[in-house]
Amino acid sequence: MSNWECGVCGYTHKEAEPPETCPVCEAPKKMFKEVIGARPAEGGTTAASPPVRRWRCLVCGYIHDGNEPPESCPVCAAPKNQFVEIDADGKKIGEAGGAMTVGSGVAGSEKSGKAKRSFFNILADLVLKLHLHPITVHFPQGLLPAAVVFLAISAYVNIAGLELAAYYNLIFVLLMLPVVLLTGFIEWQKRYKGIKSLIFITKILCSLVVLATTNILVFWRLIDPAVLTHGSPSRFIYLGVAGGMLAAAVLAGHLGGKLVFGRRG
Repeated sequence: MSNWECGVCGYTHKEAEPPETCPVCEAPKKMFKEVIGARPAEGGTTAASPPVRRWRCLVCGYIHDGNEPPESCPVCAAPKNQFVEIDADGKKIGEAGGAMTVGSGVAGSEKSGKAKRSFFNILADLVLKLHLHPITVHFPQGLLPAAVVFLAISAYVNIAGLELAAYYNLIFVLLMLPVVLLTGFIEWQKRYKGIKSLIFITKILCSLVVLATTNILVFWRLIDPAVLTHGSPSRFIYLGVAGGMLAAAVLAGHLGGKLVFGRRG
């Protein structure tokens, strides 16, 4: 049996031959490469070397090769005690202190008894299964840059149509944010075990900043429709708030991407 890794999404396939298409991203067979544990020495022979121990982060799934796990996960900053040793097939070796593997928070809680399933657990199952957080977060992440650009152009060129389009975009973002924050909270609690490391704290704070600044922009514009006109003394403050909102959204998106793709190394 060989290990084949998809060169597009990182999916690992354990069979004699790679699959015709990747079951995750549907990349063709030619995009798979064989992952070989031992490297050839000089002269073409395989050098005998002691096996390298492998450790998996129970929070984000990052895999570390070495005699000991790292002091903290380079992806999610989980502490050393959140790593468990795994074998060549990715299976846990020995005891893991009762900790669950990444992504098994919902399943682990169900083992204590299906009769105790609450509405929150049912909702969490649906959110994780359908990947609702990355789906919903793409709406504000796509509209916020457009809204800020429209606001900036309108402030300097005084194009009322662009300012109005930005206002409607911000209203839509404000309506989507509760869903984004709810699905993100469920992902954090169930998939990442609610760990309070710096990356998650920063991501939560950025999300709250986006929520607060979007409220400010929408209701400020509602109270003062002429806030961006050339005669308004507050237009640069309004643009500054919009810029802070966009910066917080970009940082939150960057950290989210690090959590999802950082484990690929």
